[in-house]
Amino acid sequence: MKLHGFDSEHEEMFQSVFDHVRARMSTQPPLNPATSAIELSEAVGPTITPGGLGVDEALRIYTDHLAPASIACDHPRYLAFVPHAPSTAANAFDMVVGPSAQCGSTWLDGAGMIHAENEAMRWIADLAGLPSGANGCFVTGGTMANLSALVTARDTARRIREAEGRPPPTRWAMVCAASTHSSVASAAQVMDVDILPADLDHELRLTGPAVSEAINRRPGGTEVFAVVATAGTTNIGVVDALDSIAEACCVTGTWLHVDGAYGGAGLVAPSIRHRYTGIERCDSLVVDPHKWLFSPFDCAALVYRDPAQARAAHTQHAGYLEPIIDETVYNPCDHAHVLTRRARGVPFWFSLAVHGTDAYRDAVEQTLTVTRTARNLVVAADHLELLVEPELSVLAFRRRGWKFDDYQAWCERLLLDGTALLTTTTFDGEPAMRFCIVNPRTTVDDLEAIIATL
Repeated sequence: MKLHGFDSEHEEMFQSVFDHVRARMSTQPPLNPATSAIELSEAVGPTITPGGLGVDEALRIYTDHLAPASIACDHPRYLAFVPHAPSTAANAFDMVVGPSAQCGSTWLDGAGMIHAENEAMRWIADLAGLPSGANGCFVTGGTMANLSALVTARDTARRIREAEGRPPPTRWAMVCAASTHSSVASAAQVMDVDILPADLDHELRLTGPAVSEAINRRPGGTEVFAVVATAGTTNIGVVDALDSIAEACCVTGTWLHVDGAYGGAGLVAPSIRHRYTGIERCDSLVVDPHKWLFSPFDCAALVYRDPAQARAAHTQHAGYLEPIIDETVYNPCDHAHVLTRRARGVPFWFSLAVHGTDAYRDAVEQTLTVTRTARNLVVAADHLELLVEPELSVLAFRRRGWKFDDYQAWCERLLLDGTALLTTTTFDGEPAMRFCIVNPRTTVDDLEAIIATL
């Protein structure tokens, strides 16, 4: 078989692969524990060979060994971390993006793809109440989105100091809380900047007064270039006091970045929209459609209030790039730490275009309803303790009397028998359990069956 071209052999290969995709999309693979590296290597054998294995054998190895050794995150009882539940339309159109051979970096060669992405980005910006000029870039995930936004924030602060004739500070710093996602600490390390911790209130929220206090007690010579607030903490789903934080940032002239990678999707749900008051005042925002907005991996929307600030920070310069640097067109690669990029927002756009935004509203509300009902199951069980009232779709609780090893053994048993995928967490320094419900196909019966095993 030739490497390129499309002849009868390629037609047969395409049909075999398509049949596999059709079968996967029409059935739900079981939850299986991970295979050890040794077992998997022995079962599969060498796969990269001088002569190639051929279509049938390569697909057989994937179907019989590789796929079953990986857990499908869209399983209704995958409740660990932040799960994944792409719509059928988004999954189907994801098969179009790759074969289109269209790069999503610049308007020159990706105008149609970028137009579609911008439509989807506009919907998210409108949900947040950002101005008409707000836009950004779809990146791989919250980690890259947070890094790119914070690079923009620091660059903006640096340019302001230069324009005012002030020298650079001894150290740059950002303010965030202990509940902030781990990727922010990673970004600080990459950027070589400091983190100034701010206290949480009794509701486990970051607030404006705490931000102001953290800024005021900064070391001499340190300049705070950004505050990171969270719209839905990963561990327990708390939305920070965004309006209060925005006010503190306004007073000090500090960039406000909101990490809504998980929880930002709740903006679409009328029942919880009030929790996000103040988000419209942010300078940058991240929402991951591959978490709670039913897009395939990997798709994170990074939105800026003023995209020109991102262009100033991220536009790359080289002889061969100068012809495409044009502010009269929209180049996504100028808005994040990225150059070559697939148009990863297009499957999300396609699903939105197919189903309409009301369907997204209803799907998110469905997960919230299931979460609230499951909360009642926990409260009704004497041996369980609800840790916090669920604001979004994370349900955190404890089994009275259990230690870490008890939770771990329970999780392992549930996965071994194919019941559910769960992982332990900590709350107030003690082991605990959390369900994260972002899949509209997860039912109260699913959660009731899991809770019954406690």
